[in-house]
Amino acid sequence: MNWDQIAGQWKQMTGHMKSEWGELTDDDLTEAEGDRERLEGKIQERYGKTKEEAREAVDSFMAKH
Repeated sequence: MNWDQIAGQWKQMTGHMKSEWGELTDDDLTEAEGDRERLEGKIQERYGKTKEEAREAVDSFMAKH
């Protein structure tokens, strides 16, 4: 799945995202609202990851879905 598909199905994908990143809150996902950079930023904040690590985590998530 590419990012445009994920962004287009954001509400449906949030459940999968919460399973992947359990520390993300509903508010975090609402704030990100389909914006990959914001999602990566939230992952960085919650998990203490670098920008590159957050990008890789999102890439991995996209490969699964």
